[in-house]
Amino acid sequence: MNNAIVIKDVTKHYKDFTLDHVSFQVPEGSIVGFVGENGAGKSTTIRAILDLIHLEQGEIEVLGLSRKDREDPRWKEQIGAVFDTGHIPDIMTAKQVARMMEKLYTQWDREAYAGYLKRFRLSEDKKYKDFSRGMRMKLSLAVALSHGARLLLLDECTSGLDPMIRDEILDLFLEFIQKEDHSILISSHIISDLEKAADYIVFIHEGRICFEEEKDYLRENYGVVHGTREKIRRLPGRMVVGWRDNQFGCDALVKDRREVKRLYPDLSVDAASIEEIMLYTVKGGRS
Repeated sequence: MNNAIVIKDVTKHYKDFTLDHVSFQVPEGSIVGFVGENGAGKSTTIRAILDLIHLEQGEIEVLGLSRKDREDPRWKEQIGAVFDTGHIPDIMTAKQVARMMEKLYTQWDREAYAGYLKRFRLSEDKKYKDFSRGMRMKLSLAVALSHGARLLLLDECTSGLDPMIRDEILDLFLEFIQKEDHSILISSHIISDLEKAADYIVFIHEGRICFEEEKDYLRENYGVVHGTREKIRRLPGRMVVGWRDNQFGCDALVKDRREVKRLYPDLSVDAASIEEIMLYTVKGGRS
């Protein structure tokens, strides 16, 4: 399998934050959910992929190109980037945006753009400042998808949108990756969206990657065990990611819930959500 993005040992120091030896991959034909709390390093990593910051260490390959190979800026035409805040002037209309993009992108597709405006029910003549947040995000996506991009980089693009709009956008992402050489890296706080659409989950915490795993593997294998603290402490350390006390006893996140059920039939075990896996990974104690 080829990779759309390969990040190797990337390090960047700031005054109060460090992107610390970050490594992960985005396979072609997949959606990778990039999750972590505010300030964890998601946006910094995306800026690094776009060559917007200088790296102190590490290497990033994008669409098979190393940093040296990416000296010609035209490689960015193959990337559609959408951030949580729009970068379109308030006074511009969607029609004027198209005229501007035609001058920026050699592969600009007028028909595709017009099709997305119709699909998203966006007026060509309405000014950007009069668009709602959802409409602004749809316009940004229409631009990102109308110049032949093979890779989408999406930074909190569904944040603050209502469920109906988010569901519409997720359907669009699933359509995009039907082409085998198309890929998406999406950062989001809305874990339920990633549980619907993502193929892989990469979790970053305080500038370090905590795990990189197939979403289905996480959902099919990880579990939350419920019991008394004495029973939870019986579990071998190799099984337990973290545990937390509660008013009824103790819960633990385990890597293989079927093995726990087989070895400890007296314990109650539920499938773990991705959010629970994240929380126990960084906040759960260890017995």
